[in-house]
Amino acid sequence: MIHQFKNNGYNIVMDVNSGSVHVVDDLVYDVVGPAEQPISSGMRDPDAVTAAVEEKLTAPWPHDQVREAVAEVLELAEAGTLYTEDIYENYIDQFKNRQTVVKALCLHIAHDCNLACRYCFAEEGEYHGRRALMSFEVGKKALDFLVKNSGNRVNLEVDFFGGEPLMNWQVVKDLVAYGRSLEEPFHKKFRFTLTTNGVLLNDEVLEFVNREMSNVVLSIDGRKEVHDKMRPFRGGQGSYDLIVPKFQKVAESRDQMNYYARGTYTRNNLDFSKDVEHLADLGFEQISVEPVVADPKEPYALKEEDLPKLMEEYDRLAAGLVKRQKEGRGVNFFHFMIDLSGGPCVAKRLSGCGSGTEYLAVTPWGDFYPCHQFVGNEKFLMGNVDEGIVRQDLVDEFKCCNVYSKEKCRNCFAKFYCSGGCAANSYNSHGNINDAYDLGCELQKKRVECAIMMKAALADEER
Repeated sequence: MIHQFKNNGYNIVMDVNSGSVHVVDDLVYDVVGPAEQPISSGMRDPDAVTAAVEEKLTAPWPHDQVREAVAEVLELAEAGTLYTEDIYENYIDQFKNRQTVVKALCLHIAHDCNLACRYCFAEEGEYHGRRALMSFEVGKKALDFLVKNSGNRVNLEVDFFGGEPLMNWQVVKDLVAYGRSLEEPFHKKFRFTLTTNGVLLNDEVLEFVNREMSNVVLSIDGRKEVHDKMRPFRGGQGSYDLIVPKFQKVAESRDQMNYYARGTYTRNNLDFSKDVEHLADLGFEQISVEPVVADPKEPYALKEEDLPKLMEEYDRLAAGLVKRQKEGRGVNFFHFMIDLSGGPCVAKRLSGCGSGTEYLAVTPWGDFYPCHQFVGNEKFLMGNVDEGIVRQDLVDEFKCCNVYSKEKCRNCFAKFYCSGGCAANSYNSHGNINDAYDLGCELQKKRVECAIMMKAALADEER
């Protein structure tokens, strides 16, 4: 399978199954498509392939130039970087039956929040239920469960999530200390992370976070007017002015590493590239601004008719980030980060985040769900910290969720980059974890193209 696209002046050809990416001239770009069928069927004679290609070409290229381009394409095919076969589908039965261990927990340390974000899937921290703070006892049982069910895996991840985790700060600190106490006797290493809106950040919190947290996610949407519209306090006043200096201090104190300034864009700011630029101008070098996923009836929900504008914004953003990089002011934008030389392991490429198998969310009272976005949906209640996993059928269902179980993914060029997308978004839009959230898919495909274009542009600059 190949995928061809043009972006910011670059002609790019992707060989999906091998992961190879080629930046080519106009003629090779025109030849690659028509040459796929004859070369894939075994034709290797340059003259025969040239004749087959010329029958399909619409542009009047000279014969000798076409033959030269065909020779280049044949060379790439012989090298195993073009028109390669899919070796992963034959592996899928073995993949479904693989042994899995729990390696990460999302601890809902607080089902409560001091903001009233309008797009919050957690309903201002309540998650379709009562407000609650996780006790140390529940959190301790969750960490014990993680250690017990992690097999031989050494590195374990725990994210303190909410609501707003800093509303239950003492328990966060106590659980970190308890996790550290488990490391040596059980030969484990905990990687703790924290997601915060910043309202309660202070020097004591920052000192602890910098000592103990491998990563911290700072929730900020971008420009003041955008942020304050969607992330106000319960009384309606904005939170931007309070959190920005705190977040800047966090970023600098961590040497601009191991954090994300993480925002959400909505229909209110379809020009979201300006929000990314704003965050970069504030001094943040690790940025993630992601599309809202919301009930279509909400006024801020993205619509299919917004796609052309959003595609333009991603192109504009990619070009702007390339320019910043060349000027020595580069930033990392999460959705444009892509590894073309190695990348994730096969299991990660096929199934993504591992929700419901390797990754679980834990409510304040100790219930297990496949991930934070399923919390509150009783259909996906998997067990609890006292009994463990009691719904093995759900584990098996999520274990079988992969790019080949989703018809929309099987022939998609981006499948090994997005790994089939988010199971929760699929369920919420289609009632099935083996479907796909269509609008999100279109945006993901565009982001992959932009990320690859940026690689091409920066490699071109290095030459």
